[in-house]
Amino acid sequence: MNKNAKIYIAGHRGLVGSALVRTLQKQGYENLLLRTHAELDLTNQVQTQAFFAEHKPDYVFLAAAKVGGIQANNTFPAAFIHQNLAIQTNVIHEAWRNNVQRLLFLGSSCIYPRDCPQPMKEEYLLTGTLEPTNRPYALAKIAGIEMCWSYNRQYGTQFLSVMPTNLYGPGDNYDLNNSHVLPALIRKLHEAKVRGDATVTVWGTGTPKREFLYSDDMADACVFLMKLPDEQFQSLLAAERNDGLPPVVNIGSGEEVTIAELAQLVKDVVGFERKIVFDTGKLDGTMRKLLDVKRLSRLGWRATMTMEKGLALAYQNFKNTGANK
Repeated sequence: MNKNAKIYIAGHRGLVGSALVRTLQKQGYENLLLRTHAELDLTNQVQTQAFFAEHKPDYVFLAAAKVGGIQANNTFPAAFIHQNLAIQTNVIHEAWRNNVQRLLFLGSSCIYPRDCPQPMKEEYLLTGTLEPTNRPYALAKIAGIEMCWSYNRQYGTQFLSVMPTNLYGPGDNYDLNNSHVLPALIRKLHEAKVRGDATVTVWGTGTPKREFLYSDDMADACVFLMKLPDEQFQSLLAAERNDGLPPVVNIGSGEEVTIAELAQLVKDVVGFERKIVFDTGKLDGTMRKLLDVKRLSRLGWRATMTMEKGLALAYQNFKNTGANK
């Protein structure tokens, strides 16, 4: 990407989008197109058409999405599938219509089957049954991958999908009604510490394993991919084949911890000195979700942030910005 390229980051205020903005600016990219939801509703086809026609971005990072944890996915399944399908359809189609050079579509590791072999390889997409608690969201993301794949094959576009593992970092959502497990643990343990509670309850058995990646590591991987030479980038797109290997690259740390181990790590960072108990009547979700990151590592990228340092940074950010929200 040329330093003067016009780059649109859809969803720039979220966990993923804000990390992309920080990373791009740090690397000297200043010609960034940024719009809030109030300024541009990407579920609105007319607004999206007008934006692309006027600004003609060279590159697009599609990070805008409706996201949430198990409770939010169970409570608002229609909103999750409708809003995500609308955003993806509008942005991907307009990127093609307006000759965007490259598009990076941000997905989620929940696209893979519930009982997927571990670690999860890109070719495992659509090989088994999805986790029911987030199936509407996962199906929307799978549709986005298929759109990228189809436009590459039919129109010769350069649209790549990336599947990050569970992310955390600055700009995370700490609302206990719809947040993911790690920010929820940070908030629960912080507030319990402030109140002087004797215990903190964590949903599930604590035995499921999860992989986590600091958001700025994820953003660095995304920019790394978008800057690949044509020969390497185009080899990832599946534009000339339909052999089952989608235009997808996993982004992760390659390491996993149990929810119980994660809770202990957060407990140590927060400084909560009492007891954690597990509510085994609550849903565990998928038991393992470890991404196979060999495709990305062969290209020359690896995560650098340790879990301990990343959690300390995330907790400091929470105290600075999220504790009263």
